[in-house]
Amino acid sequence: MTIRQPELKDVPFILVASERNHMVVTAANSLAEAQGITVGMAAADVKAAIPGLQVFDAQPGQSAKILKQAGEWCIRYSPLISVDLPQGLILDISGCAHLWGGERAYLKEIVNRIRSKGYDVRGAMADTVGTAWAVARFGRIKPIIEPGDQANALLPLPPAALRLEPLILERLQKLGFYTIKSFINLKRSAVRRRFGDNFLLRLDQALGNENEPLQVLHPAEPYNERLPCLEPVRTATAIELGIKTLLSNLCKRLQAEGKGLRTAVLKCYRLDGKIVDATIGTNRASHNINHLFKLFELKIPLIEPDLGIELFTLEAPKVEEVSPDQEILWSPEGCGLADTSLAELLDRLANKVGAGNIRRYLPQERYWPEQSIKKAGSLAEKPTTTWRTGRPRPSLLLPRPEKIEVTALLPDNPPMLFIYKGERHTIKKADDAERIEREWWLDTGPHRDYYVVEDHEGRRYWLFRSGHYSDEGSQWYIHGFFA
Repeated sequence: MTIRQPELKDVPFILVASERNHMVVTAANSLAEAQGITVGMAAADVKAAIPGLQVFDAQPGQSAKILKQAGEWCIRYSPLISVDLPQGLILDISGCAHLWGGERAYLKEIVNRIRSKGYDVRGAMADTVGTAWAVARFGRIKPIIEPGDQANALLPLPPAALRLEPLILERLQKLGFYTIKSFINLKRSAVRRRFGDNFLLRLDQALGNENEPLQVLHPAEPYNERLPCLEPVRTATAIELGIKTLLSNLCKRLQAEGKGLRTAVLKCYRLDGKIVDATIGTNRASHNINHLFKLFELKIPLIEPDLGIELFTLEAPKVEEVSPDQEILWSPEGCGLADTSLAELLDRLANKVGAGNIRRYLPQERYWPEQSIKKAGSLAEKPTTTWRTGRPRPSLLLPRPEKIEVTALLPDNPPMLFIYKGERHTIKKADDAERIEREWWLDTGPHRDYYVVEDHEGRRYWLFRSGHYSDEGSQWYIHGFFA
């Protein structure tokens, strides 16, 4: 709460919730804990004992939500993460620590990064989940337990370090067992009779005598690729290279298995902790790298790297068997404009929807967007130049730009909102300006500064300002719509 309400930083406060018709403490900040408040205490007793204590109602499910978000953020450190309610995360770090220079540097990096975001955190490493859990919460000497040294690490710790039920802990307390050392060597049969099978299970899990499977936050997808970055990535070119590398690795496996993806999800983990994702889908399963990259290429302008991207992941949650005939369509030897079957298909479509509704366009050497394309006379007509692919272009271009009303924070900034045909659009995202000059050898007039913008409903538009903002007669226009 102190992250959103900094004024509570120096104030003791608790969160309370109803439990068996009584209000009890579900969480407390460090200042409240220093005054003896623990989870489970009666809220009325606590408020009476500590004047000035701030009390807030706990939001149901909030802890689980925060831990899930924190776990998703930690995927950059390990692909296998489990949420340990009510206040923990468990990471399987096998094969990960060396990427950060060893276990000590790895643990320090994770703890310091989470603390920098305003959370109170402790961490520990061990061969078993049980020992790491115990040392993180009750250990006071060292956070990293050497392989095979679980027993020595557990001996001085209290029984609560074994994650036992409150009734069992109370019984141990009455019998005078204040540390794990005091009962670890007791006969198992006697322990089972007195404390039950779960007691021995928790002890065996902590010592490594019993496996403890993790319920991972995101089960590893069967088709999944990861690409860590040595340095944070900020440019579109670097993002393109990352996507091509991931697609190449994934499609090689898909091709070897005779499969193709129907859906692919790219996730970009940024330095500020946010995850930017992009999803593509295909009508039929495909493992053609060039075809799939062209689909992702349309999403690249929407990926905001901010301070930089440190990890890319690519998942294919939906995979199907692929038809070899389908993949021929994308190969250089496959279907092309010279293929008679394509001409026959167009003939059939023309007879259904009308020949005037089917058009083929070719690029031409003109800068002005509405003049940069021309209608092809036939399938045989060859382009005289290549398509411009350096900057995004709308899927629907208006034949003539239409005037709009715009509000901008600064005159030379992208618009904050615009009004088109009486409808108000609030801009949430905008790319940098792309200036397009007139062909001075053909006509004269002001240049255009184009912006790709996205409104509050996720719709994307191509807007431009004619001339400099200070020019007399400067005006904003809408020129196109993105799919």
